[in-house]
Formats: sequence, C-alpha cells, structure tokens
Amino acid sequence: MLIDGEHLSLKELYSVAFDYEKVGIDTTVIELLKQRRQFLEEDSKTHTIYGVNTGFGILADKKISPGDLEILQRNLVLSHAAGTGKTLQKELVRAIMLVRANSLCKGLSGIRPDVVSHLVDMLNLDVIPVVPEKGSVGASGDLSPLAHIAMGMIGRGKCLFKGEVIESREALKRVGLEPIVLKAKEGLSLLNGTAFMAGIGGCAAHIARRIFEEAITVSAMSVDALMGSTSPFDARIHLARPHPGQGYVSKCLRESLEGSEIRNSHLKCDRVQDAYTLRTIPQVYGAVYDTIEYAREVIEREINSATDNPLIFENGDVISGGNFHGEPVALVLDFLSIALTDMANMIERRIDRLVNPKLNDLPPFLTTGREGLNSGYMIWQYTAAALASENKTLAHPATADSIPTSGFQEDHVSMGAWAARKLWIILDNLMTMISIEALLAYRALGFRHPKKSGSSIERLFSEIKEVVPEYLEDRYFGDEFENVLEVLLERAGLEALGRKVNGK
Repeated sequence: MLIDGEHLSLKELYSVAFDYEKVGIDTTVIELLKQRRQFLEEDSKTHTIYGVNTGFGILADKKISPGDLEILQRNLVLSHAAGTGKTLQKELVRAIMLVRANSLCKGLSGIRPDVVSHLVDMLNLDVIPVVPEKGSVGASGDLSPLAHIAMGMIGRGKCLFKGEVIESREALKRVGLEPIVLKAKEGLSLLNGTAFMAGIGGCAAHIARRIFEEAITVSAMSVDALMGSTSPFDARIHLARPHPGQGYVSKCLRESLEGSEIRNSHLKCDRVQDAYTLRTIPQVYGAVYDTIEYAREVIEREINSATDNPLIFENGDVISGGNFHGEPVALVLDFLSIALTDMANMIERRIDRLVNPKLNDLPPFLTTGREGLNSGYMIWQYTAAALASENKTLAHPATADSIPTSGFQEDHVSMGAWAARKLWIILDNLMTMISIEALLAYRALGFRHPKKSGSSIERLFSEIKEVVPEYLEDRYFGDEFENVLEVLLERAGLEALGRKVNGK
C-alpha cells in the first residue's frame, strides 16, 4: 500500500494496524519532500523560525545557534517523552505511526525523506516503540505519545519486537536499521500532530462501522425471537422522515426478516405496539449510523492533513499556525462515544427482554427446565447492565474540559487523546454487549423453531450453533460469548481484531 499524504482510507489504516499490511511511499513524495526541505534550510539561514532555530512553547523567544540545532531536536524528543500509565496496544501504535508518516508525506513539514522512510521501515519490520497511554492533552498535537515513537526512531527508550520489549537501539540493530539523527525541525514535525487521537479514532470508527452491520442482524434476530412486529419497519414510515441512517437500517431489518415463518404466525395477534427497543431500532440505530459516517468522514480528512507547525508552502513561505490542535477530531470522537453508548443502552434493554420472564413468553432466563436449580442466563443481563453503565460515565465529553499548559502559552486544549482512549473502551464494551445479545437471541430463537426466521437470520443462527454447545443445565458460559464475538468479527471482516480489543 502506497501513502502520499492524500488518499489514506480508514480501511487501509486498519489493515496496516491490525492485518500488518506493508507500506510504501509514493515516488512523487520523495521529490516533494526534498524540495520543501531545501526551502526550509535556506529560509532558516536568514530568518527566525519557530521550532527550527528557537525553543518551544513559551520558550519560543529563545534563539538557538546553528551548532545546537541537532541537540535541540534530540532534547525535544527526550524531554517530551513524558507518558505514563499502561503500554498502549501495539496495533494502535502501528496506526499512529502510519498516520504520522502519511501526514509528513504531504510535504508541508519540511522533513527529509529519510525520516519518513525510517518511520515506515520500522512499521514494516514491526519494530514498534513502547508508548504509554496517558500524557497527551491534544493541544500542540499529541506531544507525549508521539515523542515516545520518535524516541524509538533515534534509538532511545524501548520497542516491542517479536513479542519482546527490548532497548530501541537493539531492536533497530536486529533488523539492520541505524538510529536516525534528527536535523532542524524534524523532532518537532514528528511530535507536533494529531496522529494519536486520529489513529486510534480512525481504527475505532472503521471497526464500529463494520460491527454495526452485524448488530443490525442481531437486533432483527431479537425482534423475531420476541415475536415483534415488522410493521414499524415499513418503508413508508421512514420515507416520511428521510434521515439516511434511519432508511438504511429499516431496509436492512426488512431484508433480514423477509419470509419469516415466525412473523407470519402472529400477524393477527392482539398486540398493538411493541416496546421501543424493538419498534424504534431504525430511529436509534439510524442515528448511530449517521454519526459513524460523519465521524469517518472527519477522521479520514484528518489523517490526510498536515497537522504540525510551522508549515512550509510551495513558494517557500514558512507560516506558523494551529493545525496541531485536536478539536476537529476530539469533538467527533466524543460524538461517536455518545452514539455508541446509546446504542448499547438499547441493546441492554433488549437483552433484558430476552431473559426476563415478565416481558416474554419464553422459559425464564432461557433455561430448559428445573428452573430455580438452573439460573440460565440471568446474570448476563447484569453484565450487560454493568457495561452499559460504564459506557454512560465514559461518554461524558472529553472536549468539555480544557486546562492550560506551557506557561499559559497553550491555554486551550482539546483533550482529544482521552476522547480516543475512552472511545476505544466504549467500543470494546459495545462489541461484548452485541455478542451477549447474539447468543441470547440465538437461544430464544431456538424455542421458536421449527418455524424459521428470515434467511440471513437463520444463517447467523447456524454459524452460532457451530461454536456453542446446546444448553441442558447451568455451566460456565463465558467462553460461549467469546466464541460468538469471534463469529461476529469474522462476519464483519475483522478477524485480525480477535481478542485484541482493549489490549486483551
């Protein structure tokens, strides 16, 4: 896969991060980088340029002598590698590295081709710097986590290589790479950007979009298992309120439930209306769909943007600005967190309807006899409730906060890194809840057989049946839910994700 700073997609981002797809740099980029680097070097001989021959942040008024420029960049990387907390999941670091490399390929950063090539080589050879998850406020870019990546490039700190955490210099040596020596502005260009929040957020948005398709089928299975009506999915209702997502979800539900013998068996029942968690799936899931699509659009734009400072333009102008500020990404990550949290709220209520004997005509908690002695799936609704409530707390917008840094020079921050990290947790919880609903809907649908549901629902039923044993009496059910999640991820084209979500 070639990167050129213009055309990186979220699907490609995920493929490099989780499928370990190899990366190359488009040949046109090399000449562009050389040209812009020459502009920068010539201009810095006669002008004071932030981050090139000055200090950083509030120290920007401190002039640096030409003989100290390489020391300046090295010191910047080492001093800014101030992350703390658990080590970020390796695949997410890979995503961050790709986003940073692609952004540098735009040619607006004044960085040498060798530096971008070095970053790409490390990615292809799977030499991945150890990056602590905490420490970025998402203002002058994701300074701290990106500094840890840059530190690996210069042979400092530690890297993960072949399952082992070793000194970066040793890891580079094992794959035949020399530590890079950073020249004027290059340390700043590696640190000053939104790659942390955009890399994690981009992977999350791609995964959310793929697993969303499976969640629709699972919800349709629940509708049929609970003897729900298909009338609320009538196309005319959704044409009367033409939000794209609502129309899309209602169409998917109609297709999933088409030809259902279960639905045909109760067409003339006395129930007038279903509960909202069945009747309004198009409205709720449709709004989530629209949110995912909006977030994908913004993040895909961001990963093809120049987000450092200053920028070097085609006429040689070097201009300081604020493209490093994470607000455009942070806001949509918060928006997506809220949307996925609400989707999980609806899932939890359907899970309760599947097991709650007061709300359905199925065996209590989907047991198959000797109720009381067997509790069935009672406690898995508790688990779903716990995850849903955890998400509600995490959905509080990170962007509602700001805190001054760098001696009040950087006096408004986005908190985009935290927005990305908590989105990743919310997504993990959501996928677990989808797997819980899938298994319980599968069990409930089994009580409706031999009447068949729609063909796509029956296909999912068969795939789940292959990986979970029949329920005869209580046992440990945890492995079954993990197996169902694996089925859903495979159906979504996310096999590589496996159990890696949230570092598992």
